[in-house]
Amino acid sequence: MKSLRSILALGAFFVVMAAVIAGCGSSSDTSVPGDSVAVVAGNPITTKAFKHWMYVAAQGQAAQSPGSPVIIPDPPNYTKCMADARKDIPSLAKTPAKTLKTDCSQLFTTLSGQVMDFLIKAYWYQADAHKLGINITDAQVNKALATAKKSQFSTDAQFQTFLKTSGQTVQDILFRVRVNQIFQKLSARHPSKVTPAAIAAYYNAHKSQFGSPESRNMDIVLTKTAADAAKAKAAIQSGQAWKDVAKKYSIDPSKSTGGALNGVTAGQQDSSLSKAAFAAPANQLVGPVKSQFGYYLIRVTKINPATQRTLAQSEALIKQTLTSQLTTQAQTAVDNHAKGDWLKKTSCKKLYAMADCSGYKAPKTSSTTSGVAGAATAPAGTATAAP
Repeated sequence: MKSLRSILALGAFFVVMAAVIAGCGSSSDTSVPGDSVAVVAGNPITTKAFKHWMYVAAQGQAAQSPGSPVIIPDPPNYTKCMADARKDIPSLAKTPAKTLKTDCSQLFTTLSGQVMDFLIKAYWYQADAHKLGINITDAQVNKALATAKKSQFSTDAQFQTFLKTSGQTVQDILFRVRVNQIFQKLSARHPSKVTPAAIAAYYNAHKSQFGSPESRNMDIVLTKTAADAAKAKAAIQSGQAWKDVAKKYSIDPSKSTGGALNGVTAGQQDSSLSKAAFAAPANQLVGPVKSQFGYYLIRVTKINPATQRTLAQSEALIKQTLTSQLTTQAQTAVDNHAKGDWLKKTSCKKLYAMADCSGYKAPKTSSTTSGVAGAATAPAGTATAAP
């Protein structure tokens, strides 16, 4: 069961989400009541609910970066947003109003997109569950919440503090737990079992992932001319230390480590060097070998044999990988099915239009100009799913 604290960020709540690019788009305002921001199959999303979850989203984002202010953009003029930015972010105190207004608008786009995606998809998943006869009882939701509270909070006071700092109510948490349980039920209708045959097939198709090719440790000297290569070779043959010869004659960056190159696999270096090194026996001076970069002297100091993990040794990791893939595929299927059923029945007011709204067209992106959005909406990072 995931941490209750993970429900702070709305955008990551449903685990699988289409990329949200909020902004102005074409959507019918006339079909949306005046006190609502959107209508999903006749069910309104009220302006009051939207503003509440905007506050939660802003609180959640700020909580991910201690010390960041909670700034809630107020379209269309953004008067309070600009005032709060100047007051709470000292570096923006003297920023021109035009710049701040643009940044507040971008902040609204970001938070509004998260909130609308959360609220609309909550309707979509519940509607699909109803069509399929999936029912989550109040008792199940209350039990899940009680279990999560017990594992995450030592006292009720800690839970109350969590509610206060996140801007949520107990009813908010219950709603999110219910919708997440519905989402899990919908996902469970898709294949999730990893078979031995699937594990074997993956292993055979990705054998290189479960082993390592032969590699070699070697000492090299790279000279610009054949004459310098001959001098370097003579010095080594006379008993001079390789590192001293490399320091004096080599033009390769490896001269700083005495000419040593370790763990080199076939084809990793210059083709002439690689071919000669992988044909050479250990501890034998080879060269000069002409290449496009000059002339190499080579001494293989160690041959590291190739390794290969067996199917049995790799099974646990492969099962984990395939399970993750099936989970992602199931979640994507749920999301796509819900979108196919309800997108055309989802109308949003123009100010709140985003990818989940019928007729939406993504706007051209632009960069943040003043830093309001960056300070108020630091990446959530930790959010995945509700309990």
